[in-house]
Amino acid sequence: MTRWLILSMTAALLFASTTPTRAEPPTPEQRRVDAAINRALEYLAKTQKPSGCWESDAYGESTATTSLGVMAFLAAGHVPGEGPYADNIDRGIDWVIDHQRSGQYDAGLIAFRTSHGPMYSHGVSTLMLAEVAGMVSKERAKPVRTALEKAIRVILNAQNVPKSERNNGGWRYQVRSSDSDLSVSGWQLLALRAAKNLGCDVPAENIDRAVAYIKRCSSAADGGFAYQPGGSVTSVRTGTGILALEICGEHHSQEALRGADYLLENPLSYDETYYFYGVYYCGVGMFQMGGKYWTAMQDQIRDVLLEKQSADGSWTAGNGSEKRIGRVYTTTMAVLSLAVEYQYLPIYQR
Repeated sequence: MTRWLILSMTAALLFASTTPTRAEPPTPEQRRVDAAINRALEYLAKTQKPSGCWESDAYGESTATTSLGVMAFLAAGHVPGEGPYADNIDRGIDWVIDHQRSGQYDAGLIAFRTSHGPMYSHGVSTLMLAEVAGMVSKERAKPVRTALEKAIRVILNAQNVPKSERNNGGWRYQVRSSDSDLSVSGWQLLALRAAKNLGCDVPAENIDRAVAYIKRCSSAADGGFAYQPGGSVTSVRTGTGILALEICGEHHSQEALRGADYLLENPLSYDETYYFYGVYYCGVGMFQMGGKYWTAMQDQIRDVLLEKQSADGSWTAGNGSEKRIGRVYTTTMAVLSLAVEYQYLPIYQR
């Protein structure tokens, strides 16, 4: 697969010592994954709108969907300003920045036509800006960094809203929400961690409070993670909890290990709700866990995704929830999961 090496970019210099290379010729499975990702990127390039955005079937133009589209190209080794997809990436970044709000009460928020609440979209887009900030040219770096810093302040302010002990440290749908959930919190924590790695001002105390919330979502009885503390666990939610802890330095914590063992016994099913959300979080989370956990998850995800890919390079969800969101969303999540082993995205680094 043709890739434009991030090693030539500023961000990659920070991670050059851990960027993998294939010492041996690719296996048949690796070649199939490469080909699947190539077909998926061609599909995404064709479905991008002239404005630079990608649309969700259910909600239309979307900052979250556009940010996922940009990250899919980055995860496969393509970078802003270079290569065959430079224009797709650059236009996507610009569209997201152009839709950062500047109102009196929502300054810095990145959300456009979102259903479940703006903090979902905001977390995804902030993560994208943090990943791309070190890859853009000097001319483009300032607006990206400015937008990122505004977005980070929104996340920190939302976390600091007074909350009960049960909800402290997490996030939910709205900037002023007084409760929290694992799903929204996962995106915000990934964004904060990526921004902190880049050198943004993210107090360690905020990361620590978020980690404590994630741990409260862990179930000692069942081993997995719940949507909120004390709730029922699922494989999808468990992947979110594992990844959130792993990228924050809680490597092989008791909660992460319990969750990983839960996933070995309760693998993702293609027909379950939010499967594609799960392949992203479970795939990247178990990659961070490494060893037997990654081996088992890699085989499960790869075999299913390669079987289910459509001829045009896209994926269609097997259930109504994600099927309604559309193929752009499911295709980006599939690419982000399949490309994890390339480690081109800084957040993928072990």
